[in-house]
Amino acid sequence: MFKVINIDDMKAENTNQDVEVEKVKCLIIGSGPAGYTAAIYAARANMSPVMYEGLQPGGQLTTTTEVENFPGYPEGVTGPVMMEDLKAQAVRFGTDIRWGLATKVDFSGPVHKVWIDETKVVESEVVILATGATAKYLGIDDEKKYAGSGVSACATCDGFFYRGKDVAVVGGGDTAAEEAIYLAGLVNKVYLIVRRNELRASKVMQDRVLKTKNIEVLWEHQTKALTGDGVVEGAILWKKKGTSEEEEVSIKIDGFFLAIGHKPNSDFVKDFIDTDEVGYIKTIPGTAKTNVAGVFACGDVQDSQYRQAVTAAGSGCMAAIDAERYLSEKHS
Repeated sequence: MFKVINIDDMKAENTNQDVEVEKVKCLIIGSGPAGYTAAIYAARANMSPVMYEGLQPGGQLTTTTEVENFPGYPEGVTGPVMMEDLKAQAVRFGTDIRWGLATKVDFSGPVHKVWIDETKVVESEVVILATGATAKYLGIDDEKKYAGSGVSACATCDGFFYRGKDVAVVGGGDTAAEEAIYLAGLVNKVYLIVRRNELRASKVMQDRVLKTKNIEVLWEHQTKALTGDGVVEGAILWKKKGTSEEEEVSIKIDGFFLAIGHKPNSDFVKDFIDTDEVGYIKTIPGTAKTNVAGVFACGDVQDSQYRQAVTAAGSGCMAAIDAERYLSEKHS
């Protein structure tokens, strides 16, 4: 998790403190498939990368039980094991991996400055941002209780495990509609839980949802709780909550998919790096370059479309290659 800290306030706080300053060639902020892949390529290019993993070393995939769609694992692999494999490969080539939080940056000069844990400044010629995105949750306790045991925020990642079963998708926008349609091709039945009496999704997506026979839209429903012995087996919903017609509804499901959006972990760089209205970092098409020379972005922090481990890894490769070319041109 990364937070925004006012630069002027930070300067004032550090006036009477000894702040350690370290100079490096390549700094990678964040881990996961994007960060670790960037580290592998950067290390092999003799860029001596230093990585700060952040609050969740390995990224979102460490909360995933089984990964069956990443190339090279024909029998599948758990998310944590795959991340340890990627990390070990990055370390093998010389990446200096550390635990720490990037709290603010100063990209205004030729040397890029990043504050770690508000007490240390790392000055780097190139910075690769691989801080990922955080799935939005409803905030009910059962989401944590059943994380990896029926609760998922990625239908394309985990839908395969629910073939022939009944699942629920929460949300009313395009993402929820897309995930419901995708799951409908795999599972027996999809309940689409919609808070309002209409979908926010585009007209074409609404039509597709309503025409898909095994999708049942539960209008004006909200999730109260999930049930099950160790794994999700059902959900308790409120229908028309807060009205005179309010009632409690129970459905039997094996999977509960959240599709209410993601929040890119980009707040700490927004004073310098261009983002879209949601917070996804903008990169020059076909590259990992941001609007600041020498700063590159990869993985889910800049990808609002695919959000897959394999695409994140690919963008990490791009970021490292772009960074190496930037340094070569700079020193030529």
